[in-house]
Amino acid sequence: MTDTTLFLVDDHALFLSGVRSELSEHFPIVGTAGDVDEAISLIRDTRPDVVLVDVHMPGGGGVTVITQVLQTHPDVKFLALSVSDSPEDVIAMIRAGARGYVTKSIAPNELAEAVRRIADGDAVFSPRLAGFVLDAFGGAISPAADPELDQLTPREQEVMRLIARGLAYKQVARKLSISIKTVETHVSSVLRKLQLSSRHELARWASDRKIV
Repeated sequence: MTDTTLFLVDDHALFLSGVRSELSEHFPIVGTAGDVDEAISLIRDTRPDVVLVDVHMPGGGGVTVITQVLQTHPDVKFLALSVSDSPEDVIAMIRAGARGYVTKSIAPNELAEAVRRIADGDAVFSPRLAGFVLDAFGGAISPAADPELDQLTPREQEVMRLIARGLAYKQVARKLSISIKTVETHVSSVLRKLQLSSRHELARWASDRKIV
């Protein structure tokens, strides 16, 4: 079990119980909620690392939960989990602030992995949904059609930009709410993937591509 704390939001009690049973083997479940108002209140109280939230619920749905919580707790990460795979729902949840969107047909072990990736700062989408997001957001999700840049995960790209701007590892860690060790791991991965030997070379690489 990881230290990543998880909160579950779904208005279908039976489904909520099943997800809790499956994911409690992997994460500490700090709370559950079955409606929008209860979810907003309890998430603010428990401050989980990741919230697994349904899209369609009475009282405004997942969009309302996400937007209200992020106003006061911007570090909470949201992963949408829904039966819906419509582009409108996917785009609305991402615009609200969700870091990913998967459908309820996902296997339990894949859902656990998706939560881990969201906690690490990655964006996660069911395969057929990724195209909707890329079409809707273009450069906001995949900043450049650059084969080298595309090797990097979204979190690695975040770290790369901050390091290239001259921030120290400690500053990057504070800004992204991750540990210095995690920053070091991401930087090592970035340098390896880009075949660079130092942060100075990384800064020059990013500057040449005008992505700093």
